[in-house]
Amino acid sequence: MGNVIMYTLRNCPTCDKARAALSERGVEYEERRVDDSEEWWEEALKYAFTVPVIIWGEGDVEIGWEGEHG
Repeated sequence: MGNVIMYTLRNCPTCDKARAALSERGVEYEERRVDDSEEWWEEALKYAFTVPVIIWGEGDVEIGWEGEHG
């Protein structure tokens, strides 16, 4: 699997679940906290107005985590 990018918020329980699950599964990812960067916020908004947004290496986009949104 190529590079995985996950857009998150610092205080987001759903993002916490996604972080924990990806780490538990050994998936390496780049976390982009949208509350730390306006640029990352603008990037995430291209996909959804919620987090997490996960861009899988193959280009697939997942909005939320296991049916939940932050």
